[in-house]
Amino acid sequence: MQPEYTKVKVHNEIELCETTDMEVKQQIERVLLRNRISYYIKWHKLGIFKRNRNVCVFCINDNSKEEAEELIRSLSKDVESKIHFLLRKSEESYF
Repeated sequence: MQPEYTKVKVHNEIELCETTDMEVKQQIERVLLRNRISYYIKWHKLGIFKRNRNVCVFCINDNSKEEAEELIRSLSKDVESKIHFLLRKSEESYF
């Protein structure tokens, strides 16, 4: 017999932001880890006309959205110009 909570399917992840700069990616990772915000990264490869750059998309739980956005915006003005905030529901479903 399965416990009742294993039947519940939860999908509350959002795509917080994206960047193509790997130094900015590391800074975002550090600030999220330092503040104990759980995240995962999705990678998208841009096409031929975008110079074959990889796009790093940070996904977090919707409950941590405000705190994570505030922390990332507080990094620096130079970093903020290399980040694009998405703030949309993640389209992937794992169930």
